[in-house]
Amino acid sequence: MTWLGIFKRQPRPRPDESQADLGILVFSHTSEVIRAEKLLKTAGWQVRVMGPPSEIQSGCDLVIEFPLIEELNLVRTLEAAQLSPLQIVPVSSPLMKPVKLFQVKDFGRYLMVRAANMKLTVDQESQVIVNVSGGGCPDVPYLAQEMVGKTLTTAPRPKEIGHTLCGYALQLAFEEIMRQCSW
Repeated sequence: MTWLGIFKRQPRPRPDESQADLGILVFSHTSEVIRAEKLLKTAGWQVRVMGPPSEIQSGCDLVIEFPLIEELNLVRTLEAAQLSPLQIVPVSSPLMKPVKLFQVKDFGRYLMVRAANMKLTVDQESQVIVNVSGGGCPDVPYLAQEMVGKTLTTAPRPKEIGHTLCGYALQLAFEEIMRQCSW
């Protein structure tokens, strides 16, 4: 091989296509995120609530990730419902990637799912909820009182009895723990 072979051009790695086609909707209040998520999912859009990357955090702890190619139609849907995001940001770098809301910890018999600042722990054998903790919203003690000691199938859904960001986050944890515990 000649010395010129050392400087042969190497093909560039392809950018992560799954990341290149995503965008983030940033809202000023959590209640707007919850409303927008419900509206968009009801309309059939593939969206998911995530934690905002630190570069665009603006007070609200949640953002909506969506397929960027659908931006115009999605915005029209939101505007028809008088919902306007503060920002629409393309996920163009790893630093702009939204943060997963869930952290799952398996303690053997017990499984804990954390969503945002709320934690839900269940006994995997009996599917009884053994703990609800976290957050700082006024309805957290009430949510814990109504759910702890009940099975996943008999406990009330947090979205039916909670009215705050903590209740919303607990609902997300509940849905994830249901998914994790489905046999």
